[in-house]
Order: sequence, then C-alpha cells, then structure tokens
Amino acid sequence: MLRTNNTFLSYFEQLYNSQQRKEEILIKEFSAGQLILQQGQNAPKVYSIKEGITKCFFDEGDDKGFIVEFLGKGEVIGDIEVIKNMPCLCNIQALTPVQVYAISVPFTRSLLEKDLLFNKLMLDSFAERIINTSTRASFQQLHTVEHTLAKLLELQKAQGLDISKEDMAAYLGITIRSLNRTLKKLL
Repeated sequence: MLRTNNTFLSYFEQLYNSQQRKEEILIKEFSAGQLILQQGQNAPKVYSIKEGITKCFFDEGDDKGFIVEFLGKGEVIGDIEVIKNMPCLCNIQALTPVQVYAISVPFTRSLLEKDLLFNKLMLDSFAERIINTSTRASFQQLHTVEHTLAKLLELQKAQGLDISKEDMAAYLGITIRSLNRTLKKLL
C-alpha cells in the first residue's frame, strides 16, 4: 500500500552529495496537497522522494479518479515519462510535506546512457512496479472490500496520515456511499 525504495534513496543521496554540478540534482519541497506531476503535462524533472508520502492517481474528470498507489521514500516519479518522452500518465500529489531529489532531464538521460548501477536500479524498480500492480489487482479480487479497507486504515494509523474518504474510495475503486457502508460494518 505504501511503496518505498531504500536502495534508490541511498543511490540518490550519494549522487547528490558527490555531484560536480549542483544544478543537476536539487532538493525541492512540496507542501501537502500540492501537485508534483500533472497528468497530461511534461515532467520537468525526474524526482526521487527523500521524505514524505504522495499519492499517484488517474483523474478521469467528472469527479472520477483512481488512486494507483501511495509512494514514499526512495520512490522515483517522472522516470517513465522522461524515458518514453511522453506527457505524465497520472498525477502525483503530496499527501504530507514532501522533499524530493529533483534530477534534471538531461542528467537523467546521461545516467541512463552511462551508469550501469542506475540502469540496474531502474530495471529493479520497473519489475517491482509490475509485481506490485499484479499483486494488488489479485489481492483486490480475492479479498473483500472490508479486508482491503482494514489494511488501508492500518496504513493510515501507522503513518499518521489523514486520508480523505474520497481518497479511500478512489484507492478501493468504490463509491463513497459504498465506503460509508463498509466503514459502518468495520467500526
């Protein structure tokens, strides 16, 4: 439910501390609620989350959306868009105050061409995303909404998050009305 990548976080910490040209990797902050990447827009940078929690979601307009995942420390965003030279597939929004390593697009492309460790970490990250997506899909098919909601409430409590009912429903792929009925059963 909350994805992290400590190996990538360590890699970017070392890269940030050893860089020759300080403009290639910057530390940038986003406040809770602020969009980091916007669906349909070009990614200005590739980001690795240093601190905080974000949500990755599709916005279908007309108040319909779907939360793909909650992302935390070390997770990389904007990478697929830069590699494929395409607009952002989804929105990334800060749920808490977020601090990121902001990596310039040319530097990211240079790392892809020259740094085998970076490429290995990217491949591992992509493989993990595929595993997480398929695991989540099967989990939601095999378990009740009540079970999945209970897991989401555990995450909220453990992380000290305030996840809105709208976000809970969007993550579970149900209406707010269904969420309210499920909450009544659990509580």
